[in-house]
Amino acid sequence: MSQNPPNLFLSIGKQVKDEYGRVIGKIASVGVTPHGKFDTIFIEQGDGKFAKFPTEHLRFEGAEITLISTMKSDACAFSDQIPLIWRKDQALSELAAKRKISPELYSELHNSFDGVLVQLKTEAQVLLDKMAKEIDRCAEEVKALNYALVHLELEHEIGKIDAQSYETAFTMIQDNLKRVNIERSDLEVARTKLSNIMLGDKTDILERTAAKAKESTVKTPTPIRSSSDLLPEPPVVVYVKEVGKAGI
Repeated sequence: MSQNPPNLFLSIGKQVKDEYGRVIGKIASVGVTPHGKFDTIFIEQGDGKFAKFPTEHLRFEGAEITLISTMKSDACAFSDQIPLIWRKDQALSELAAKRKISPELYSELHNSFDGVLVQLKTEAQVLLDKMAKEIDRCAEEVKALNYALVHLELEHEIGKIDAQSYETAFTMIQDNLKRVNIERSDLEVARTKLSNIMLGDKTDILERTAAKAKESTVKTPTPIRSSSDLLPEPPVVVYVKEVGKAGI
């Protein structure tokens, strides 16, 4: 996400779209903290209503102003914060096992981590429920757009709609179908990731996040090949036996 412009007041009156190209409205005002930092924008929506959003959810690309989905941002934050608390609590246990901290201090910090984790999971569950409703809303919108497309085709087929009007309406419906399907897919991916963390095994998630972090920092050096390495090796037959197999 790009940084806010030096003077966000210059964006007043400008149009704001969502990530999928739909016009949300125009920036009517901005909120500034006592320290002079922009923290809120007020958008007049198409229906005349006003909505308030954090400025960190704005993305500026040239003259384009985009409002990033708060649901996706929050889901991403929870997906990072919950495993982070688990890792901190695990590290705390290891320090206690090595007797580097007192039992009293371990108990105090462990209880603190537990409290934070309960709060995060509660808030994350509320977000999961909201995302489920939005996914259902997208599905209903896709259904309605498909009905609109069928009726458009029927009326065009019997000559009630001319070619130019048909092409305009067809493009409009197809563009909206594309936007809604992408939005639904994005929400489903974010919700599935967060839900897996909420329902998944703590140890398994810790191991996978640790492995991922290790892969991103450790690079295997490329071996220097000798001339003999370039010669073809004799074929080798390998028999393989299959085995089975939620930030502060």
